[in-house]
Amino acid sequence: MRVPVVALVFALASFESWAQSYPSKPLKIIVPAGPGASTDVRARWLADKLPPFFGQSVVVEDRAGGGGTIGTEAVVKSPPDGYTISLSHQGTLTINPHLYPNAGFDTLTDLVHITRITSNPMMLAVSTGMGVKSLGDFLRVARANPGNINYGSPGSGTPPHMVSELFLRAANLSGTHVPFKAGGAAVTELIAGRLSYIIESVAILGPVAKGGKVVPLAVTGSKRMSTWPDVPTVAEAGLPGFEYLSWMSVSAPANTPRDIVMKLNADVRKAMGTQETRDWLLGQGAEPGNDTPEEFLAYVKVEHARWGRVVREAGIKAD
Repeated sequence: MRVPVVALVFALASFESWAQSYPSKPLKIIVPAGPGASTDVRARWLADKLPPFFGQSVVVEDRAGGGGTIGTEAVVKSPPDGYTISLSHQGTLTINPHLYPNAGFDTLTDLVHITRITSNPMMLAVSTGMGVKSLGDFLRVARANPGNINYGSPGSGTPPHMVSELFLRAANLSGTHVPFKAGGAAVTELIAGRLSYIIESVAILGPVAKGGKVVPLAVTGSKRMSTWPDVPTVAEAGLPGFEYLSWMSVSAPANTPRDIVMKLNADVRKAMGTQETRDWLLGQGAEPGNDTPEEFLAYVKVEHARWGRVVREAGIKAD
């Protein structure tokens, strides 16, 4: 019995020494999207702001494809040593598992969810040609014209598509989904009057709404946005209880040691909690997250179940 005990003590001592030396090399953030995507932009911001807290440089690697499954799989299969993490959004972690059930990994069990880095409501806007100025007006027009309502998104299963589906269900409406390859294309079609409405990020819709090219009717959060105080929430404007927040987060491979997870959690929260970052996010209609790993995992599980129901009941398929 003496030899196994000695071996165990040696292994534990070696692990403790290794954990205490972390980090000893650069951190890599894998983004399961292409350059210029919102996740890529925020990953590069984090990579720039994190080193003073983390103590090492941080690099970003984009791995697009498969609706985010390629980049996510790369993280899942990385060594659980704290040097490779992902930065993704709720679509990748909680919607795509129901659209790509044969991806070969489970986002609930094959990743450890470190923290949510941002959350933000989206904006519902209509074409100026509809002649409506409030969500109540829009609902009356939509209900009086069943089958004539259409909406756009960056593609089937994307967060804008899913929240639009959630909105239709809450409003007891039917509408035709028009998928595009990017959110900007849907905005162009809305401005031209070929779409009835879209729900998109404030970063995308805000500039054209301020320019009077589309009409902002509501935001999807539980409270009004400080940057858009005159735009009510969907719940205020006629659909009580409706709420949706878009979010981004960082995760690591399952079995990453607890001490390393907690260091990553603390350092990422510090980097995202600076006044500079807060101001930068405010301009995009977003707020920094501040979850512990336990809090965030509980949230991910709720979101995973919620979007599973929507995908099944609406019969949504990946493009």
